[in-house]
Amino acid sequence: MTVWDRPEPPTRPAPLDRERIVAAAVALADEGGLQAVSVRKVAARLNAGPMRLYGYISTKEELLDLMVDEVHAEILPEEQPGDWREALRVLAHRIRQAALRHEWLADLLGGRPTLGPNGLAVTEAKLAALDGLADIDTVMRAVETVSAYSTGAIRREIANLRAERATGLSKRDWQRASGPHVTRMLATGRFPALAKAVHDGTDVDAEASFATGLDWVLDAVAAKLTRPPA
Repeated sequence: MTVWDRPEPPTRPAPLDRERIVAAAVALADEGGLQAVSVRKVAARLNAGPMRLYGYISTKEELLDLMVDEVHAEILPEEQPGDWREALRVLAHRIRQAALRHEWLADLLGGRPTLGPNGLAVTEAKLAALDGLADIDTVMRAVETVSAYSTGAIRREIANLRAERATGLSKRDWQRASGPHVTRMLATGRFPALAKAVHDGTDVDAEASFATGLDWVLDAVAAKLTRPPA
């Protein structure tokens, strides 16, 4: 029985329910990352004994599942675009925006699909965007491919943000500090392709990079959808 199928215990004198528990856990994670979340810490935030929480959740893993599902409620747009490409683009950008608000989400993206009602609704929206445009296996691979790109790009962006905070160096400051070493390495002639990228490539911000890569992935999906059957 999943946490969503198991009923909550009867109301006690002190107000407590899964909604309050999850809200407290999300707030703790937003403040200090997943390492700041434990049943004991959530209980302390709610001025409740830890054992009381176990009437609502059995494990920390269940708590994390509930937290991820809570954030998925922020991802689903009120109205789904009619065009499949725009629908998948909007969902991908909304996932990125949710992860920027809740950086810990990046650590829990990927892996087994979330089974909460909001997570299932997001998955349904992705699949529904392509419904009828190809066979179901093609649709599933397309959704997986877009999700894999989004997850990877989001994790890279969050990792860079964390590195900035940990080192106190912005991207530009880090590039300046690393410049002499990179210059010496490129001068050896061992990395000609990298040298071309460093000297001639255009530096773009994370949002533009995400949008461009997403468009390329959607182009690849479009090619599969329009390919005539063998």
